[in-house]
Amino acid sequence: MERRLKQLGVLGTMIWDTIHRSDQPTAVEEWGGIGYALAALDASLPDDWSIVPLVKVGRDLAPAASRFLSSLERAAPQARFVEVAEPNPRVTLRYVDDQRRCEGLRGGVPPWSWQELGPMLLGLDALYANFITGFECDLATMQAVRRGFHGPIYGDLHSLALGVGPDGTRYYRRIEEALAWLTCFDVVQLNEDEMGQLGEEPLTLAARALELGVGAVCVTVGPRGAVYVAAGDFSGLHWSGASRPARGPGSGITRTALVEVEGGPVSGDPTGCGDVFGATCMARLLAGDSVESAIGAANRAARRNVSFRGASGLAQHLRGSLVQAEST
Repeated sequence: MERRLKQLGVLGTMIWDTIHRSDQPTAVEEWGGIGYALAALDASLPDDWSIVPLVKVGRDLAPAASRFLSSLERAAPQARFVEVAEPNPRVTLRYVDDQRRCEGLRGGVPPWSWQELGPMLLGLDALYANFITGFECDLATMQAVRRGFHGPIYGDLHSLALGVGPDGTRYYRRIEEALAWLTCFDVVQLNEDEMGQLGEEPLTLAARALELGVGAVCVTVGPRGAVYVAAGDFSGLHWSGASRPARGPGSGITRTALVEVEGGPVSGDPTGCGDVFGATCMARLLAGDSVESAIGAANRAARRNVSFRGASGLAQHLRGSLVQAEST
Protein backbone atom coordinates (compact mmCIF):
# COMPACT_ATOMS: atom_id res chain seq x y z
CA MET A 1 0.00 0.00 0.00
CA GLU A 2 1.43 3.37 -1.05
CA ARG A 3 2.34 5.81 1.69
CA ARG A 4 0.43 9.09 1.58
CA LEU A 5 2.58 12.03 0.58
CA LYS A 6 2.38 15.03 2.86
CA GLN A 7 1.04 18.14 1.16
CA LEU A 8 2.55 21.62 1.28
CA GLY A 9 0.22 24.43 0.23
CA VAL A 10 1.97 27.27 -1.59
CA LEU A 11 0.26 30.66 -1.54
CA GLY A 12 1.58 33.32 -3.92
CA THR A 13 1.35 34.79 -7.41
CA MET A 14 2.88 33.77 -10.73
CA ILE A 15 4.54 36.80 -12.35
CA TRP A 16 5.68 37.27 -15.93
CA ASP A 17 8.96 39.17 -15.54
CA THR A 18 10.75 41.43 -17.99
CA ILE A 19 14.26 41.97 -16.61
CA HIS A 20 16.55 44.74 -17.84
CA ARG A 21 20.23 44.77 -16.85
CA SER A 22 22.92 47.19 -18.00
CA ASP A 23 25.30 44.29 -18.65
CA GLN A 24 22.86 42.53 -20.99
CA PRO A 25 21.98 43.77 -24.52
CA THR A 26 18.40 42.51 -24.40
CA ALA A 27 15.77 42.07 -21.71
CA VAL A 28 15.02 38.63 -20.32
CA GLU A 29 11.34 37.61 -20.26
CA GLU A 30 10.52 34.68 -18.03
CA TRP A 31 8.32 33.32 -15.27
CA GLY A 32 9.10 34.76 -11.86
CA GLY A 33 7.23 35.45 -8.63
CA ILE A 34 6.07 32.32 -6.85
CA GLY A 35 7.58 30.35 -9.74
CA TYR A 36 10.99 30.72 -8.08
CA ALA A 37 9.66 29.32 -4.81
CA LEU A 38 7.84 26.46 -6.55
CA ALA A 39 11.05 25.52 -8.37
CA ALA A 40 13.08 25.64 -5.16
CA LEU A 41 10.53 23.51 -3.31
CA ASP A 42 10.57 21.03 -6.18
CA ALA A 43 14.33 20.74 -5.75
CA SER A 44 14.54 20.68 -1.95
CA LEU A 45 11.42 19.14 -0.40
CA PRO A 46 11.88 15.74 1.28
CA ASP A 47 10.70 12.75 -0.75
CA ASP A 48 7.56 12.32 1.34
CA TRP A 49 6.19 15.79 0.45
CA SER A 50 4.24 17.12 -2.54
CA ILE A 51 3.32 20.64 -3.67
CA VAL A 52 -0.25 22.00 -3.82
CA PRO A 53 -0.34 25.52 -5.32
CA LEU A 54 -2.83 28.06 -3.98
CA VAL A 55 -2.26 30.39 -6.90
CA LYS A 56 -4.54 32.35 -9.21
CA VAL A 57 -3.36 33.02 -12.78
CA GLY A 58 -4.80 35.32 -15.42
CA ARG A 59 -6.51 33.76 -18.40
CA ASP A 60 -4.03 35.47 -20.76
CA LEU A 61 -1.13 33.41 -19.40
CA ALA A 62 -2.95 30.39 -18.00
CA PRO A 63 -1.75 27.87 -20.64
CA ALA A 64 1.90 28.88 -20.15
CA ALA A 65 1.49 28.75 -16.37
CA SER A 66 0.01 25.25 -16.62
CA ARG A 67 3.03 24.11 -18.64
CA PHE A 68 5.31 25.47 -15.92
CA LEU A 69 3.40 23.63 -13.20
CA SER A 70 3.45 20.38 -15.17
CA SER A 71 7.27 20.57 -15.32
CA LEU A 72 7.56 20.21 -11.52
CA GLU A 73 8.31 16.68 -10.32
CA ARG A 74 6.86 17.17 -6.84
CA ALA A 75 3.55 18.77 -7.82
CA ALA A 76 0.63 16.81 -6.36
CA PRO A 77 -1.43 14.87 -8.94
CA GLN A 78 -4.40 17.19 -8.38
CA ALA A 79 -2.28 20.36 -8.46
CA ARG A 80 -3.86 23.14 -10.53
CA PHE A 81 -3.62 26.90 -10.80
CA VAL A 82 -6.95 28.69 -10.46
CA GLU A 83 -7.68 30.53 -13.73
CA VAL A 84 -9.35 33.95 -13.47
CA ALA A 85 -10.54 36.43 -16.09
CA GLU A 86 -8.27 39.29 -15.00
CA PRO A 87 -4.88 39.80 -16.74
CA ASN A 88 -2.00 38.02 -15.05
CA PRO A 89 0.43 40.29 -13.18
CA ARG A 90 3.48 41.35 -15.17
CA VAL A 91 6.52 43.02 -13.65
CA THR A 92 9.28 45.06 -15.26
CA LEU A 93 12.57 45.02 -13.35
CA ARG A 94 15.35 47.50 -14.18
CA TYR A 95 18.56 46.83 -12.28
CA VAL A 96 20.67 49.81 -11.21
CA ASP A 97 23.45 47.49 -10.00
CA ASP A 98 23.77 43.87 -8.84
CA GLN A 99 21.35 44.39 -5.93
CA ARG A 100 19.29 47.57 -6.47
CA ARG A 101 16.43 47.74 -8.93
CA CYS A 102 13.32 49.66 -9.95
CA GLU A 103 10.14 47.62 -10.20
CA GLY A 104 6.88 48.25 -12.05
CA LEU A 105 3.70 46.16 -11.79
CA ARG A 106 0.73 45.92 -14.15
CA GLY A 107 -2.23 43.57 -14.18
CA GLY A 108 -3.38 41.67 -11.15
CA VAL A 109 -5.55 38.77 -10.06
CA PRO A 110 -8.15 39.07 -7.27
CA PRO A 111 -7.03 38.43 -3.68
CA TRP A 112 -8.05 35.27 -1.88
CA SER A 113 -10.88 35.39 0.63
CA TRP A 114 -11.21 33.07 3.63
CA GLN A 115 -14.28 31.54 2.01
CA GLU A 116 -12.10 30.52 -0.93
CA LEU A 117 -8.98 29.51 0.98
CA GLY A 118 -10.56 27.69 3.90
CA PRO A 119 -11.74 24.62 1.95
CA MET A 120 -8.43 24.47 0.06
CA LEU A 121 -6.51 24.08 3.32
CA LEU A 122 -8.27 20.80 4.13
CA GLY A 123 -5.81 17.93 3.78
CA LEU A 124 -2.72 20.17 3.78
CA ASP A 125 0.07 19.44 6.26
CA ALA A 126 1.92 22.77 6.03
CA LEU A 127 1.61 26.15 4.33
CA TYR A 128 4.18 28.40 2.66
CA ALA A 129 2.87 31.94 2.00
CA ASN A 130 4.89 34.40 -0.07
CA PHE A 131 3.39 37.85 -0.65
CA ILE A 132 4.76 38.28 -4.15
CA THR A 133 2.50 41.22 -5.03
CA GLY A 134 1.40 42.03 -1.49
CA PHE A 135 -2.24 41.58 -2.53
CA GLU A 136 -2.57 37.80 -2.22
CA CYS A 137 -4.94 38.23 0.75
CA ASP A 138 -5.72 40.76 3.45
CA LEU A 139 -4.78 40.56 7.12
CA ALA A 140 -8.20 39.32 8.25
CA THR A 141 -7.96 36.40 5.82
CA MET A 142 -4.45 35.50 6.96
CA GLN A 143 -5.54 35.66 10.59
CA ALA A 144 -8.40 33.30 9.76
CA VAL A 145 -5.86 30.95 8.17
CA ARG A 146 -3.77 31.05 11.34
CA ARG A 147 -6.80 30.24 13.50
CA GLY A 148 -8.20 27.56 11.23
CA PHE A 149 -5.01 25.80 10.08
CA HIS A 150 -2.92 24.01 12.69
CA GLY A 151 0.04 22.94 10.56
CA PRO A 152 3.30 24.93 10.23
CA ILE A 153 3.00 28.25 8.38
CA TYR A 154 6.02 30.02 6.83
CA GLY A 155 5.48 33.60 5.71
CA ASP A 156 7.65 35.74 3.43
CA LEU A 157 6.23 39.27 3.95
CA HIS A 158 7.96 40.47 0.76
CA SER A 159 5.72 42.97 -1.05
CA LEU A 160 3.56 43.77 1.96
CA ALA A 161 6.25 46.44 2.35
CA LEU A 162 5.66 47.83 -1.17
CA GLY A 163 3.07 50.30 -2.37
CA VAL A 164 2.07 50.83 -6.01
CA GLY A 165 2.10 54.24 -7.70
CA PRO A 166 -0.37 55.33 -10.41
CA ASP A 167 2.06 54.18 -13.11
CA GLY A 168 2.67 50.80 -11.40
CA THR A 169 6.01 51.76 -9.83
CA ARG A 170 6.62 49.95 -6.53
CA TYR A 171 7.94 51.88 -3.54
CA TYR A 172 8.69 51.03 0.09
CA ARG A 173 5.96 51.83 2.60
CA ARG A 174 5.23 51.06 6.24
CA ILE A 175 3.57 47.68 6.87
CA GLU A 176 0.32 48.52 8.64
CA GLU A 177 -0.48 46.36 11.69
CA ALA A 178 2.95 44.74 11.39
CA LEU A 179 2.76 42.77 14.65
CA ALA A 180 -0.57 41.27 13.62
CA TRP A 181 0.97 40.15 10.32
CA LEU A 182 4.03 38.66 12.04
CA THR A 183 1.95 36.58 14.42
CA CYS A 184 0.14 34.86 11.54
CA PHE A 185 3.21 32.67 10.98
CA ASP A 186 5.49 30.21 12.72
CA VAL A 187 8.51 31.46 10.76
CA VAL A 188 8.66 34.92 9.18
CA GLN A 189 11.06 36.07 6.45
CA LEU A 190 11.96 39.62 5.40
CA ASN A 191 14.94 41.34 3.83
CA GLU A 192 16.75 44.33 5.37
CA ASP A 193 14.65 46.94 3.58
CA GLU A 194 11.39 45.17 4.43
CA MET A 195 12.46 44.85 8.06
CA GLY A 196 12.80 48.63 8.14
CA GLN A 197 9.13 48.96 7.20
CA LEU A 198 7.91 47.24 10.38
CA GLY A 199 8.12 50.47 12.36
CA GLU A 200 10.52 52.55 14.41
CA GLU A 201 11.67 49.61 16.57
CA PRO A 202 11.67 46.55 14.25
CA LEU A 203 13.84 44.39 16.52
CA THR A 204 11.61 45.11 19.50
CA LEU A 205 8.59 44.22 17.39
CA ALA A 206 10.24 40.95 16.31
CA ALA A 207 10.97 40.10 19.96
CA ARG A 208 7.35 40.78 20.85
CA ALA A 209 6.25 38.48 17.99
CA LEU A 210 8.36 35.68 19.49
CA GLU A 211 6.63 36.21 22.83
CA LEU A 212 3.27 35.85 21.07
CA GLY A 213 4.06 32.49 19.47
CA VAL A 214 6.22 33.09 16.40
CA GLY A 215 9.09 30.60 16.33
CA ALA A 216 11.67 32.57 14.35
CA VAL A 217 12.15 35.74 12.32
CA CYS A 218 14.71 35.50 9.52
CA VAL A 219 16.18 38.59 7.83
CA THR A 220 18.10 38.09 4.60
CA VAL A 221 21.04 40.46 4.18
CA GLY A 222 21.97 39.93 0.53
CA PRO A 223 25.33 38.34 -0.24
CA ARG A 224 26.23 38.34 3.47
CA GLY A 225 23.65 35.64 4.26
CA ALA A 226 20.83 35.86 6.79
CA VAL A 227 20.30 36.81 10.42
CA TYR A 228 17.73 34.99 12.51
CA VAL A 229 16.12 35.59 15.88
CA ALA A 230 14.40 32.53 17.36
CA ALA A 231 12.50 31.65 20.50
CA GLY A 232 14.52 29.52 22.88
CA ASP A 233 12.23 26.50 22.53
CA PHE A 234 11.85 26.68 18.73
CA SER A 235 13.43 23.63 17.10
CA GLY A 236 11.96 23.69 13.60
CA LEU A 237 8.79 22.68 11.78
CA HIS A 238 9.13 18.91 12.10
CA TRP A 239 5.71 18.68 13.80
CA SER A 240 3.80 19.01 10.50
CA GLY A 241 0.69 16.84 10.47
CA ALA A 242 0.04 17.47 14.16
CA SER A 243 -1.35 20.41 16.09
CA ARG A 244 0.93 23.38 16.73
CA PRO A 245 2.92 22.54 19.89
CA ALA A 246 2.47 24.54 23.08
CA ARG A 247 5.30 26.88 23.98
CA GLY A 248 7.75 25.44 26.52
CA PRO A 249 9.45 26.94 29.56
CA GLY A 250 12.36 28.19 27.44
CA SER A 251 10.23 30.22 25.08
CA GLY A 252 11.08 33.50 26.81
CA ILE A 253 14.75 33.11 25.93
CA THR A 254 15.81 34.22 22.46
CA ARG A 255 18.82 33.28 20.40
CA THR A 256 20.22 34.99 17.32
CA ALA A 257 23.04 34.53 14.81
CA LEU A 258 24.27 35.53 11.39
CA VAL A 259 24.50 32.56 9.02
CA GLU A 260 26.99 33.60 6.35
CA VAL A 261 26.99 32.51 2.72
CA GLU A 262 29.63 29.92 1.93
CA GLY A 263 31.92 30.48 -1.04
CA GLY A 264 31.93 34.26 -1.27
CA PRO A 265 30.01 36.58 -3.61
CA VAL A 266 29.03 35.60 -7.16
CA SER A 267 27.90 37.72 -10.10
CA GLY A 268 24.75 37.14 -12.09
CA ASP A 269 21.02 37.79 -11.75
CA PRO A 270 19.75 38.05 -8.14
CA THR A 271 16.07 38.05 -9.17
CA GLY A 272 14.17 35.47 -7.12
CA CYS A 273 16.97 34.82 -4.62
CA GLY A 274 14.75 35.68 -1.66
CA ASP A 275 12.02 33.37 -2.95
CA VAL A 276 14.48 30.51 -3.48
CA PHE A 277 15.93 31.17 -0.02
CA GLY A 278 12.55 31.04 1.72
CA ALA A 279 11.28 27.97 -0.09
CA THR A 280 14.49 26.06 0.60
CA CYS A 281 14.49 27.13 4.24
CA MET A 282 10.88 25.95 4.61
CA ALA A 283 11.67 22.62 2.95
CA ARG A 284 14.62 21.94 5.22
CA LEU A 285 12.70 22.95 8.38
CA LEU A 286 9.98 20.48 7.37
CA ALA A 287 12.69 17.86 6.95
CA GLY A 288 13.71 18.37 10.58
CA ASP A 289 16.79 20.56 10.10
CA SER A 290 17.73 23.06 12.78
CA VAL A 291 17.20 26.76 12.03
CA GLU A 292 20.89 27.36 11.29
CA SER A 293 21.18 24.27 9.10
CA ALA A 294 18.04 25.22 7.14
CA ILE A 295 19.31 28.77 6.61
CA GLY A 296 22.67 27.41 5.46
CA ALA A 297 20.94 25.27 2.82
CA ALA A 298 18.80 28.26 1.83
CA ASN A 299 21.90 30.42 1.41
CA ARG A 300 23.47 27.83 -0.89
CA ALA A 301 20.34 27.55 -3.03
CA ALA A 302 19.96 31.33 -3.32
CA ARG A 303 23.63 31.64 -4.31
CA ARG A 304 23.13 29.00 -6.99
CA ASN A 305 20.05 30.83 -8.27
CA VAL A 306 22.21 33.84 -9.17
CA SER A 307 23.75 31.89 -12.04
CA PHE A 308 20.36 31.13 -13.64
CA ARG A 309 17.66 33.37 -15.13
CA GLY A 310 13.95 32.87 -14.67
CA ALA A 311 11.99 30.13 -12.95
CA SER A 312 11.52 27.75 -15.90
CA GLY A 313 14.05 24.94 -15.54
CA LEU A 314 15.30 26.34 -12.23
CA ALA A 315 14.42 23.22 -10.24
CA GLN A 316 16.75 21.12 -12.38
CA HIS A 317 19.46 23.75 -12.10
CA LEU A 318 19.18 23.80 -8.30
CA ARG A 319 19.51 20.03 -8.31
CA GLY A 320 22.75 20.40 -10.28
CA SER A 321 21.68 20.08 -13.93
CA LEU A 322 21.95 23.26 -15.98
CA VAL A 323 19.06 23.63 -18.42
CA GLN A 324 17.97 26.27 -20.88
CA ALA A 325 15.20 28.51 -19.53
CA GLU A 326 12.17 28.79 -21.80
CA SER A 327 9.76 31.65 -22.53
CA THR A 328 6.22 31.81 -23.87
